[in-house]
Amino acid sequence: MTKTAKTPEDLARLIVERVNAGDAAGIADLYAPDAVLAFPPGKETVGRDAIRAVFEGLIAAKPEFKVEEPLPTLYYGDLALTSTRPSDGTGGRVQVARRQPDGTWLRVLDRPETH
Repeated sequence: MTKTAKTPEDLARLIVERVNAGDAAGIADLYAPDAVLAFPPGKETVGRDAIRAVFEGLIAAKPEFKVEEPLPTLYYGDLALTSTRPSDGTGGRVQVARRQPDGTWLRVLDRPETH
């Protein structure tokens, strides 16, 4: 069984684990079906299938992701704003996650880089 995010902060760790394992489908499963990913830079990728395709291309380059220091999560009901201090100097990473009916969390908005 695939691990699910029990907290919004779990999402970043699970994505790093799955990128490093080459699991694009597993990464896409951490996004809502209609999620928006602001990647590649300057573009928006919409929907789980398109997000999976973006990560397939990214994984092909064999990157090694590292878990970055999280900043405090901000909650508004079933929404959570998460962010991390980037280790690669891209300026910042911010995400919005939504709690699902089963209590797990999925990303709905993801801006992995800001300059």
